Amino acid sequence: MRRIAVRSCAVLTVAGALILTACGTQTEADGDTTATEAATGRTIRAQEFMRLTTPHEQSGSTLLEGPVLDGGGRLTVVDVTAPGGEPKVIRVDLRKKTQRTLHTDDRGVYTSAQFSPYDGRLYLTDYAHGEIVSLARDGGDLRMFFTGDVDGAPMNPDDLTFDEDGNLYVSDSRGLSESQAHGRVVRIDRDGEKATVLADGLAATNGIAFDPDFQGLWFSELTENRISYLPVHRQSGTTGRHTAVRVNGGLAQTDSIAVDADGNLYQALHGRPAMAVYSKHGERLATVEVPARAKGLESATNVAILPGGTRAYMTVSGPAGGYLYTFDALAEGIRQSNGG
Repeated sequence: MRRIAVRSCAVLTVAGALILTACGTQTEADGDTTATEAATGRTIRAQEFMRLTTPHEQSGSTLLEGPVLDGGGRLTVVDVTAPGGEPKVIRVDLRKKTQRTLHTDDRGVYTSAQFSPYDGRLYLTDYAHGEIVSLARDGGDLRMFFTGDVDGAPMNPDDLTFDEDGNLYVSDSRGLSESQAHGRVVRIDRDGEKATVLADGLAATNGIAFDPDFQGLWFSELTENRISYLPVHRQSGTTGRHTAVRVNGGLAQTDSIAVDADGNLYQALHGRPAMAVYSKHGERLATVEVPARAKGLESATNVAILPGGTRAYMTVSGPAGGYLYTFDALAEGIRQSNGG
């Protein structure tokens, strides 16, 4: 059996300076490929970058989500289970490996974060209250963007993505608690005044992201372990939704989605600290795994890939706490590789 040494180094651009953030060599077996290995692609071993949270005493858990890079060497994440008064939105300085509270309150249950290309503000989905709020980049000036029913039914907004004009597309996970296929994909105009259902009858809609050319949406359904594609046309609305990938997750379920510059899909897995990577044609290219020695980690929820680079930051959580893990993505990061 031939063995290949894979060299992994990454350079992070921060404020115009190049910073070597990590470097390591990993060895992968090649040659005697089993049927299972061939079906799941190669294995990419993510490396621990830093721990951000420990389980909260009040909730007994922690769950990091929505990682998004701001172009200044900073990463923003949300802690879904953080109680009031503890950090609900966290800003990480990747160069210094430090963190600070960007926002907290006594109400919101934030499940995703993303910067708008229209006004530059940070948008958050509040799953529990069916609301979308926004913050200034420094964490201040909290504003209500959208609240209320859509087509007569309340939302449970999970993830979000933006088109080039700043309109929002939201995965509405409505019906999850009743195990009913009431989930939806909802478009909200950038002024927050009009909401339109683009797809319904979905099984706990979760991840959502545009393809690189903003021609269509990829979205996952948590309780069906599938990824669907929904063409979106500016003039004619939406047509031709279809199931694109069926994810063999075993006990794990499909969580958030990110898309790189080559159109590859990074499908996070709830119930397993790993991500499945697919081509836009549905080919399983790779599986991103944390090292086997990493105990107490149960889910990888999402990933942010450095725009113009391949350095990726994956949010991983479990009884051991909430962590950032890093790996080299298969292609460069773009807007669709950040947040949501």
